[in-house]
Amino acid sequence: MYSKKSEFLAEIIGSMFIALFGCGVVASVVVGSNGAPINIHIAWGLAVTFGIYASGKISGAHLNPAVTLALAVTGRFQWSKVWYYIVAQMIGFFIGAAIVFAVYYGKWIEVDPNFENTAGVFATFPAVPGFLYGFIDQVVGTFLLVFLILATGDANNTPAGANLGPIIVGLIIVAIGMSFGFMHGYAINPARDLGPRLFAVVAGFKNNGLTDGSNVWIVPVIGPIIGGIFGAIVYDVTIGNIFSKKQ
Repeated sequence: MYSKKSEFLAEIIGSMFIALFGCGVVASVVVGSNGAPINIHIAWGLAVTFGIYASGKISGAHLNPAVTLALAVTGRFQWSKVWYYIVAQMIGFFIGAAIVFAVYYGKWIEVDPNFENTAGVFATFPAVPGFLYGFIDQVVGTFLLVFLILATGDANNTPAGANLGPIIVGLIIVAIGMSFGFMHGYAINPARDLGPRLFAVVAGFKNNGLTDGSNVWIVPVIGPIIGGIFGAIVYDVTIGNIFSKKQ
């Protein structure tokens, strides 16, 4: 059992690592014109894998408010810890985004000197106008994420052995990105989107989706929370329920 301070720090570190690799690869592709969408999908999956390995032993490596809330709603996590896990996740993603910006700043000011159209390095945006399709995308993607995290972590099911859990979760991220990454950038994590988006606001990006009047930020915050909770509940009443009846 680790202290709250240790759990808080672990969630910051794990979330920061995800932002470093995740926002870093998008910066490489967008700002550096180096790579393709496949680079983004693979690097985001690896980012989550490394974030989990970095913090999993101490905090359980939620690294995602949608996961934290889904676990709390289904009785797997203490509600008293929810607030500081989410705060830590937001801080970690904010810091990671800031570091990526610092690394790429020299090239950034050549490509987009007024920061008018590259906030997408940090946050997600819809492929089509409106909120509905992006919202559905976020709900479905996060439903899959949480359902499969529970499925692959359930000792009664087919759990990943030999400390391979983080790799499996990373592969889940890659699959979701390839399958559902188009409509709204597969944030599937409120902190992953809102933390870096807040940094984009602080750094002066004009198309940030938070202060530009578009309110784009709502979709990747609310959608994942609903999808994650739904995924955990559906797992419990279907696959999880089958195992509980058998015992």
